[in-house]
Amino acid sequence: MLEIKPEFFKLSNGIQVVFLPSDAFVAHMGVMIHGGSRFEKENEEGLAHFLEHCIFKGTKKRKAFDIFSDLDSVGGELNAYTNKEEICVHASFRKNHFEIASELLGDIVQNANFPEEEIQKEKEVVLDEIISYMDSPSERIFDDFESHIFKGNSLGYNILGTKKTVNSFTRDDLLSYVDRHFTPGNMVISFVGGVSVGQLKTFLERDFGGLDRAAKEKYSASLLRFEPFQIKERKANFQTHTLIGGRAPSYNDSGKRGMTLLTNVLGGPALNSRLTLSIREKYGYAYNIEANYTAYSDVGFWSVYMGTDKKYLKKAISLIYDELNLICEKNLTSKELEQAKEQLKGHIALSLDSNMEMMFSLAKSLMIHGRVDTMEEVYSQVDAITLSELEIIAGRNFAKNNLAELIYQF
Repeated sequence: MLEIKPEFFKLSNGIQVVFLPSDAFVAHMGVMIHGGSRFEKENEEGLAHFLEHCIFKGTKKRKAFDIFSDLDSVGGELNAYTNKEEICVHASFRKNHFEIASELLGDIVQNANFPEEEIQKEKEVVLDEIISYMDSPSERIFDDFESHIFKGNSLGYNILGTKKTVNSFTRDDLLSYVDRHFTPGNMVISFVGGVSVGQLKTFLERDFGGLDRAAKEKYSASLLRFEPFQIKERKANFQTHTLIGGRAPSYNDSGKRGMTLLTNVLGGPALNSRLTLSIREKYGYAYNIEANYTAYSDVGFWSVYMGTDKKYLKKAISLIYDELNLICEKNLTSKELEQAKEQLKGHIALSLDSNMEMMFSLAKSLMIHGRVDTMEEVYSQVDAITLSELEIIAGRNFAKNNLAELIYQF
């Protein structure tokens, strides 16, 4: 087994750092902030994502052009993303340009000043992104489903926000969000690349060690009781889109690995998943059929997505429920369980085959768990999954009276 052996240390101000040495010519560095969209207050829907856009628009010493040019001019790439629980600003570059990347990321994270004229221009960009997203029912249905699953909670917010909220954002809103979330105790720096740990400590201390924002209390709305629903809406153009699912274990729940395995068996990326073999291969009812499971710190959700011709909709939905009932009532055999474990371990290995994905994974693991499991520990957790555990997980999450259904039709 190829084992990963990252190193850990803290900067003088408490920022956690995880470092994985690599012989690769390209290095990857990310600054992950525990401040995604679920921490937005009322009337802030979309603010974290808007901040991610605006954070590149200027600092106390750089204009937007300089931010993009400094790394681009040496062939590097600068980017960012926002999800429900974190914002990440990251860069990829030839390892000999590490000093440039570290100083640039440090400047952006600490000194973004959000020029008024840039804010107004970026609003138009984000509004266009919202329009584009609304024109794609296969994407939009996932966010609408989550808004129903987590109704009354900021986890149900659309990460992009709404036209109304985006138009309302001000420079003060952005500065306030930075002040609340961009604090040393709320950050992790992850680096995968070929530099020495001594170099890394020296430059990160220089570029990030001066950040001294005080910790602030996070906004967190309570989760309401989940009420199953069946909703049909006319939001499709050429085919129907269906999501069936419900709430699921959090990433701190002991059932997380079992839920991941069952979702994988049901409709994971492999061509031999049950839903693919039935709905796509046997009957030809759908080109896109998949099962997904997303875990957050205190809750999760799972879903089956399908896009199909409306004439096959009822038959295909019936087949989905047949497969869910089969897992609940029959469970896996011992042989199927062992095969599913090997498949899951293979998918975990493939997901970490990219150094960039490894950088993200290390940062997130350190942020949410305060540690990084070795591959041996991860595989041991998978091997420890039992048939009785899967029976409980399936009964709790796949039973029909616990399921929600959202259909886009035309």
